[in-house]
Amino acid sequence: MAQEQAEVAGPIDAFRQFFSLQRDVLVLSLAMFTFSLGFQMTNRFLPDYLVYLGAGGFVVGLFATLGNVIGAVYPYYGGVVSDRVGSRYALTVFGFLSTFGFAVWLGSAYVPAIDLGVVVLEPWVWVFVGLLLAQCWKSFGIGGHYAIVKQATEPSRLARGFASTETFRRTAFLIAPLIVAVLVADELMPGFLWVLVIAIVFAVLGTIVQHLLYDPDADSVGKEFEGVGQIVDDLRALPDPLRPLLVADTFVRFANGMVYAFFILVITQLLEIGLTTTLPVVGTIDLSPAAFFGVLLGVEMLVALLTMAPTAKVAEYVGLKPVVGLGFFVYAIFPVLLIFGPQYVGGLDETWLLIALFAFSGLRFAGLPAHKALVVGPAEKGAGGRVTGSYYLIRGAIVIPSGALGGFLWQFVDPELSFTIATIIGMIGVVYFAIFGQEFEAYQ
Repeated sequence: MAQEQAEVAGPIDAFRQFFSLQRDVLVLSLAMFTFSLGFQMTNRFLPDYLVYLGAGGFVVGLFATLGNVIGAVYPYYGGVVSDRVGSRYALTVFGFLSTFGFAVWLGSAYVPAIDLGVVVLEPWVWVFVGLLLAQCWKSFGIGGHYAIVKQATEPSRLARGFASTETFRRTAFLIAPLIVAVLVADELMPGFLWVLVIAIVFAVLGTIVQHLLYDPDADSVGKEFEGVGQIVDDLRALPDPLRPLLVADTFVRFANGMVYAFFILVITQLLEIGLTTTLPVVGTIDLSPAAFFGVLLGVEMLVALLTMAPTAKVAEYVGLKPVVGLGFFVYAIFPVLLIFGPQYVGGLDETWLLIALFAFSGLRFAGLPAHKALVVGPAEKGAGGRVTGSYYLIRGAIVIPSGALGGFLWQFVDPELSFTIATIIGMIGVVYFAIFGQEFEAYQ
């Protein structure tokens, strides 16, 4: 079932390889592009949207925590469903649910506060409801995504297989914030409402494409879900190379969970830095802080695209561990650089410093294909979705309170302290992985 894949030496080669991919991976890449475009246009800007709807910093942290709960619970059960009924039908259902979630986000701007007597439902509450649905394709579908690539790729080239799908996904991540930057050039609203409309359209297209074009014949179907006892068995049965990876990854993701939702608020509220520049022919461009954040995300994704495929190639020579470790390090150090850099680095314009910082942040994505290969590589056939879901269940469960902790520190203590603690926690994970991390056999 595995097939020999073309060499991937850079991002252009990854695009050339697209049309030689096995059909199911090709369709997955298309679906990833459409859903990632919709989700990335919305998700990174939702904290500012919440503030617009009347939420405070702690509520933003709770929103991030809900995302962590979803990230913990959805992947496991999504993996179970994918292994049981096949990836095609599972991802189709998840796609329609995500589409409806985008629609709920759009409707939040038009729903007034509802007084129930005991409590008042503020408009931002519906953003929470929408998240429960919008995350379905991304989080429920993780197991299906990993299983599809694993069954279509040789073990020694898993990082390249993931690099191919990730390249298309991250291309959407590059385009999406630039679209938002254009639509919210002056201020967040009402441009963000049009962003949500576009997200709905792309989610519908992605769902239809994957359902009509995906060939389910290659699906490897696992055993039927047997209840909570099976969850415990699956957790105990995690392959040995995953255990130190899971510990380190949990530290790094907990740190990231504390601050991730607040990156946009650093730009729009703390620094209040926009972008004013003059371009030939175009003339002077004056972007709001929210639009500038979109540009920064575009820079981040451009670096990710330029480095992801070459790094996956490098992993075949140096192993997965060093590449994954690099990604962990960038994840860990970025919060403290972002919160302190513009204040304490003299001699460099703040705008260009932020561009440089987000370019550096893009390197964290270079390790993602290797990380995914290290997660699913040791799994047995027919259990790729279940192993992946078990891994993310443990990691996500521990990371759950990170958003609330970060939100509490942001609103009631000090944003700088929150970002500093996040970096310290992340670096613990980096050091642990450097000492105890194991290599996947196929890359040794």
